Amino acid sequence: MGEWKISGFREVRELGAGAQGRVVLAQHEETGFPVAVKYVALGADPAPLEALRREAEMLARVESPHVARLYRLVESEHGAAIVMEAVDGVSLKVVLAEHGRLEPHAALTVLKGSLLGLAAAHAAGVVHRDYKPANVVVPEDGRSKLIDFGIASAAGSASRSGTPSYMAPEQWQAGEAGPSADVYAATCVFYECVMGRRPFGADSVVGLRGQHLTAPVPLGDFPEPLRPLVARGLAKSPAERHAGALDFVAELESVARTAYGDDWEGRGIRALATTAAGLSMLFPLVAAGISAPAGTTAAGAGAAAGAGGAGAGGAGGAGTAGTVATGAGKTSAGFLAKASVAKAALVVAGATAAGTVSVVAYETTRPEAAQEPQITLASLNQTYGDRVLKVQGGQYARVKGMKKASVQTAANKALRVPLDQAIRFYKEWGKTAAARAACGGRMNLLGTSVVKGLSGPDLVSVRYVPKFQRSCGKGPGYFPGFGVTVDLRTGRALTADDIFKPASFGEAGMTRLWDGIPEGPDKRQMMRGYSGSGGFFNPFNREAFFQNSRRPESPPWALPFFGKRQFDLVYTGLDVGPDSGGLDLSHTSAYDFAIPYGRVKDLFKPELVARLPVS
Repeated sequence: MGEWKISGFREVRELGAGAQGRVVLAQHEETGFPVAVKYVALGADPAPLEALRREAEMLARVESPHVARLYRLVESEHGAAIVMEAVDGVSLKVVLAEHGRLEPHAALTVLKGSLLGLAAAHAAGVVHRDYKPANVVVPEDGRSKLIDFGIASAAGSASRSGTPSYMAPEQWQAGEAGPSADVYAATCVFYECVMGRRPFGADSVVGLRGQHLTAPVPLGDFPEPLRPLVARGLAKSPAERHAGALDFVAELESVARTAYGDDWEGRGIRALATTAAGLSMLFPLVAAGISAPAGTTAAGAGAAAGAGGAGAGGAGGAGTAGTVATGAGKTSAGFLAKASVAKAALVVAGATAAGTVSVVAYETTRPEAAQEPQITLASLNQTYGDRVLKVQGGQYARVKGMKKASVQTAANKALRVPLDQAIRFYKEWGKTAAARAACGGRMNLLGTSVVKGLSGPDLVSVRYVPKFQRSCGKGPGYFPGFGVTVDLRTGRALTADDIFKPASFGEAGMTRLWDGIPEGPDKRQMMRGYSGSGGFFNPFNREAFFQNSRRPESPPWALPFFGKRQFDLVYTGLDVGPDSGGLDLSHTSAYDFAIPYGRVKDLFKPELVARLPVS
C-alpha cells in the first residue's frame, strides 16, 4: 500500500497494523476533529477490498450510541479506507489483563452496553460474529462501545468465522449464525469478566471445539443470582438461548435489579469509569495529546490498537452509497445502508499523496461538520373566524441545524402537534352558539409556554403548558398535558409503544410506575380521585398513553416526558370538586410527577434507556 493516504486528514499515529492493512488515528485538517482510519491495500487479491466494503456495509446499517460510528468509505486505485468515530477508551481485553475480573454489577454494565450495540445490529439484520473483549471498548464515561464488524454478516449466514474461545456451537459446525450466536459470545465474555477466566479453556482448537459443543457450563463458583443468565446464554442449542440481544437485556435488567438493587447500573458505570480512568494513559487521544470533541467519546477501527488503546470498527451511519468511481474510471456496486434514507451524494475527496484521485463512495454524518441540532422557539398568534378561540402567544418548539432537511421538516411537524392539540382542546369551551353569544364581544384566550427537557443529540422532549383565560363556555372538567418526544434520527414522534416494554403495560409494570411517583399532595389527590366503592384503582394502563377515541379533542391522559435529569410523568388533572374529607380534588391543570430515572427506567425499552441520561 505504500504511503497512500486519504486527503483532508492528517495522520497522528498508527494504532495497529497487519498483513492486509493498518489502522491510524487521524485528524481532519480543517477542524482537528479526530477519527480512526482503517486502510487496506489493493492488489491482485480482491478479497481485502471486498471485506472492507462488506464491513462498511454492515457498519452503515447500524445506529446506536453503543456502536462506533462510520463516517466514510473512500476508494482509489492504490487502496481503500473507512473513516470512523475515534473512541478514547481502553479495550475490555486490556481492562481484564490489568484487573483480572470485574465486580458483578460492573460486569453486568459492560454486558448491557455491548448487548444494546448488538441489538442495534440485529435490528438491522446484522450478526457481529466476533464478539470478544478486544472488540469492546470502555471509554472514560464507563459506557461500553462495540467495535470491529470486520467479519460481520447478514443474519442467517453460515460460517465458521469467529474467535474460538467465544464461538457458538453452530459456528463450530458451520451452521447458520443468527443473533443467538452473538448472545452466546457475549455470555462467554460476561463469564470471563465475573470469574477472571473463560468458561471453556482448552489449550487447543480441537479441545475448545469439543468443550463448546458438549461440555456443561462450569457454574459451581459463579454468583448464584446470575447463574440463570449464563446457563441460558451458553445453551448449546440456539433455540434455548435468548432469540436476540434485546431479550437478553430485558432478563439481565430484571436479574440485576433483584440481585444488586435499583441503582445497580449507576454503580456499575461509576466503577467502570474509575477502572478506565486508571488506564487513561493508554487511551488513543490521551496518548496523542488530543482533546476529544465535546459531547463525544472516541471509538476505533478493526485491528487492535497499539498500547492497548481502542481498535477500529464502528457504525451508526444511515444512507445509501451509490456507484464507486475510481481513479482508473472503473465502477463497482455501492451498498445499501438504509432503504428508507435518501441516497448520499458522491463527494470527491481530492488528490492523494500519490497523485491519484480518491472518491468518497459512502458518506454519512461528516466529522468536520458535526454539530448539535438547536432547539428554538416560535410563536403563533391567531384569531379563528368563528370566534371560538384566540391564540395569543402560543409558543412551540422548533429544531434547526439538522443535516437532513427531510428529517428536520418531519421533526418540526411533530413538535407543532401538541400546540394544535391544545388549540383543539380549548376550542371546546366556546364551540356552541350559546357559549359564543354569552361571550359578547370577548373571546377565550389561549397562550402556551414551552418546557424543554432533553435537547439532543438524538432525542428532544418538550412540554407545552397552557395559559387559558376563559370568558365564556364550560369545559369538560379535565385538564390534559401537551407534549412530545421526537427522535431526531428519523423526525418521528415516539409513541408509548416506542418507550415502554410490552410487559410494562401489565399490572405489575403499571404498579411500579405508580409506586415510582413521589409521595405528596398531588399523589394523594389523585388517589382520592380514583377511589370508589371498590377502592383505589391504578389509573395507569396502556390506554392512558394513547388517544382516547371517546374524547377526540383530547390528547392522551398520560404523557411521558424526558428531562435532563429525571423522568416526568404528566397526567390529566381532574376537576371533581372539593372532597368531603377536606382534601381539595379540584385540579385545573395536569399533574406533573418527577421520577428519578433509576426508579422506572427498567420499564422502558433498552434501546431507549441507552439514549437517556444516567440517573
